[in-house]
Amino acid sequence: MNPPVVVTIAGTDSGGAAGIAADLTTFAALGVHGACVVTAVTAQDTTGVRAVHPVPTQMVLAQLDAVLDDLPVAAIKTGMLASPETVVCLSTRLRGLSGTRPRLVVDPVLVATSGAVLGSAEVVAAYREHLLPIADVVTPNEDEFDALGRPDLANVLVTRGGDIPTTNDHGTGCTHSSALAAYLAHGLDRATAAARADAFVARQLHLSKDWTLGRGRGPVAHLHPLTPGEIA
Repeated sequence: MNPPVVVTIAGTDSGGAAGIAADLTTFAALGVHGACVVTAVTAQDTTGVRAVHPVPTQMVLAQLDAVLDDLPVAAIKTGMLASPETVVCLSTRLRGLSGTRPRLVVDPVLVATSGAVLGSAEVVAAYREHLLPIADVVTPNEDEFDALGRPDLANVLVTRGGDIPTTNDHGTGCTHSSALAAYLAHGLDRATAAARADAFVARQLHLSKDWTLGRGRGPVAHLHPLTPGEIA
């Protein structure tokens, strides 16, 4: 049988902890085929974001069309959307899909783990007006929830981090929202998918809790236990 397909619409993370890197590894771990649409290229590490290069909106939409025209997408997860134009045009494109629309998980990446602000006031306004109303689930962290004006919407699930004592938590928001999208693609209801996403993130945080990778907030683990003999 074919695996479900989930597409991430997000930015890159050169340190490999967050963004598309986190999304695709999470999808693979949870048994879905991951496709990707790059919205921005970032230069970042565990200490923060050094630079952001947005991908033009038409190129973002062209990537999405290429995926949707060819693959049976069951769920879509959005991460960093680098411009208000991209938020608006993406929302319009998703509203206009014919047939059964894929489940939509919106992770409004506005504030990085390091505290870096990744979304302008114009991007926030575009989220509120255009993208949040069509999402199945919205997964802001506390800072992003505040930045969005603490919207009173039934589809908002505020993420507050895990109970694992560690500073290796860079990428947890991306990992959580990707896991949630993967479980929705498998046909689980929202509450069950959210609970399983929480458990998945907790497991990965536990795996990386004592790592010493990087000079800042280290990456949440994107490794998965191997069976004996898999590494020669």
